[in-house]
Amino acid sequence: MTKIHATAIVASGAELGVDVEIGAYSIVGPQVKIGDRTRIMPQVFLDGRTTIGAECAIFPFASIGSQTQDLKFKGGTTYVEIGDQTTLREYVTVNSGTNEGDVTRVGSRCHILAYSHVAHQCIIGNEVIMSNATNLGGHVIVEDGVGIGGMCGVHQFVRIGTMSFIGACSKVTQDIPPYMLADGNPAMPHGINIVGLQRRNVSEEVRKMLKDAYKILYRQNLTTRQAFELIKTDIPVCAERDRLVAFVEASERGIAR
Repeated sequence: MTKIHATAIVASGAELGVDVEIGAYSIVGPQVKIGDRTRIMPQVFLDGRTTIGAECAIFPFASIGSQTQDLKFKGGTTYVEIGDQTTLREYVTVNSGTNEGDVTRVGSRCHILAYSHVAHQCIIGNEVIMSNATNLGGHVIVEDGVGIGGMCGVHQFVRIGTMSFIGACSKVTQDIPPYMLADGNPAMPHGINIVGLQRRNVSEEVRKMLKDAYKILYRQNLTTRQAFELIKTDIPVCAERDRLVAFVEASERGIAR
């Protein structure tokens, strides 16, 4: 049974799924959609054209779906989408897009910790962990399975590749390739994310190939193009190698080196 605290304000037009809970003093805007069994704790603000998946948990003082902070915003229909089984902790902010039709998206089974910020048109994949006070600029892409340490800042338009990990207090100004362990100001890869890969059951053979690819990219004093051409010839074909090469080839900001 859906439970709405007597002090909560749920606007006419809001759509609530089965067994949703809305805590004391929370506000739910008229265009918000909340999936089944999601818990909205006390003093949460949900606004805009925001869709929240099933079995999520949003903790006190989070603000989800508010207007972008981008000064280029001139009005229009923009969106926020939160996947299933995602947790947004205290004081998390997720802003809507800037231009007509733009979407800010957080995937499923993510864990976004207190004071973190997800700016306009960010796309966050599934099973991403953002530790406390992580701040993403606009248009950032964080792929599946990424971990980001606390108090990190990520420059707008940066991409962070799948299963990589960013150390705490890092400043990320260029793309971080998949499977890497990066740290610093500016953040630079210092090896592959061995622990993360093990936890996701990536085989020892593939981990060895990714380590060899890392050495080609970062230890042989090659240009980026020379490095990924060598990776394509020297590293055996596998899905992980192909994903790494495709990510590097598609980089517009350049990879962190």
